Amino acid sequence: MTDIFEVLKTDHEVHRKLLERLSETSGNSSERKKLWEEFYYDVKSHAAAEEETFYANLMKTEDGQSKARHSVSEHKEVDDVLDELNEMDMSSSGWLNRFNSMRHDYEHHIDEEEEDIFPVGKQELSTQTARELAAKFKERKCKEHDLVEQKTEEKLEE
Repeated sequence: MTDIFEVLKTDHEVHRKLLERLSETSGNSSERKKLWEEFYYDVKSHAAAEEETFYANLMKTEDGQSKARHSVSEHKEVDDVLDELNEMDMSSSGWLNRFNSMRHDYEHHIDEEEEDIFPVGKQELSTQTARELAAKFKERKCKEHDLVEQKTEEKLEE
């Protein structure tokens, strides 16, 4: 049975591939727009669901609390940059520079999660809890995707 660590790592692999493919696009192309939209919605819904399931439980543990807080603060930083990029002209050099900076930060973040935080989580959370969190994460991520879409549409209307 799948656990939260496998589910999160699978998402991270999808994100790495999307970042790589995005970096190979140029200008305001339809390919860049499509890949960006997929990355934007998936990362935002992933981060929110991860905080509400995995990090909420990790924060309850003595050894996991500081790592969870650190990761959640990094989520906020990435979230802000994603919104900034979403509003910028994709054909500008500024967009590409900001994207490359965000990519570096995000890849560092997910590497840190996998290498430093997941081992702590595996010590602190029971196998059963890790499995239950995987199911909760998947369910929550779907709901978060709809919320991200709703919030983005509301921003466009303003």
